[in-house]
Amino acid sequence: MITIDMLCYYSKLRYMNAMEKFTYAMLTLLFCVVSRSLVLAILVLIVNGILTVNKGGIPFSRYRHYLTIPLAFLILSTLAVIVNISRTPLDAFAFQIGSYYLTGSYASLYKGIQMILTALASVSCLYFLSFNTPMTDILSVLKKLHCPDLLVELMLLIYRYIFLLLDISFSISVSQDCRLGNRDFRTSMKSFGAMASVLLIRAMAKSGALYDAMEARCYDGRLLVLDEQYSPKSREIFWIAFFEILLLILTIWSKLR
Repeated sequence: MITIDMLCYYSKLRYMNAMEKFTYAMLTLLFCVVSRSLVLAILVLIVNGILTVNKGGIPFSRYRHYLTIPLAFLILSTLAVIVNISRTPLDAFAFQIGSYYLTGSYASLYKGIQMILTALASVSCLYFLSFNTPMTDILSVLKKLHCPDLLVELMLLIYRYIFLLLDISFSISVSQDCRLGNRDFRTSMKSFGAMASVLLIRAMAKSGALYDAMEARCYDGRLLVLDEQYSPKSREIFWIAFFEILLLILTIWSKLR
């Protein structure tokens, strides 16, 4: 089982109404992207961290680990915004390299930090949803929002096949290791190619068997999946509405400033 999927089933917020969590995550994400406010991004990061770790019971080490994954990419991508090569040194920092300067301004530094925190806050919204909501509940919400049935069914099948192919690839990888199939780079590449070809063949065979099984069970073009329903609570709705109104005020303030 994928770690994120395992964590959402152990989360204390799993039994919270899925529509509430989906609405909170999407609205908060929208405000983060629209406002691009440093204050709002920090507030969202703190609130999502508290909800995921303290309320959801997700280990802080896990949450921090998953946040550092996009952080590394964000830092590398924003270097192009922060650092400039110029003949004239700017006000924040400047390192002379021959007749040029590796330099940056306070404005570009602020913009880079703003971009990093905004992106991290947006990712934390998606982490809140994925760490605390099983995939079946998310698909149930999409159905209620009248998302096309074909799209929802494709998501369900792809989600199922992720675990299936991971299990097959793990078994093949263990078998290759036992036969010294990864003892050097050349054999590793050869083993990887063999595993990829076997996975393709197995995936085609499994998809055919799955379709035959669905046809044998009177498949009519729709996948019907039982989902658990949790009633919304007025207290939770109040706090979600309060927080989103606060974000709306901060968004308007950041745009009018």
